[in-house]
Amino acid sequence: MTERLSDTARKTTLAPLLENGWTMDESRDAISKTFKFPDFTEAFGFMTRCAIWAEKWNHHPEWSNVYNRVDVTLTTHDVDGLSALDAKLARKMDTLAD
Repeated sequence: MTERLSDTARKTTLAPLLENGWTMDESRDAISKTFKFPDFTEAFGFMTRCAIWAEKWNHHPEWSNVYNRVDVTLTTHDVDGLSALDAKLARKMDTLAD
């Protein structure tokens, strides 16, 4: 069962993500990041690669795409906040964007 991140887990799990461009969502317990690519095809390809992992892990992002930009928000609705799944998907998205 998925659990909300504890205060201790937040410090160790979220710190590297925040250093890599993720930000805390001020309106709720979530993290967000904007990924930029050379063009629409690259942005859409990134979303496709991410979608495969999201489906595999049954953890889906809130996201939108406009031309070369993909805006992502991660939170775990089942626990009404951040979980280890969000950190895992954020790390994967960072590697897929490179």
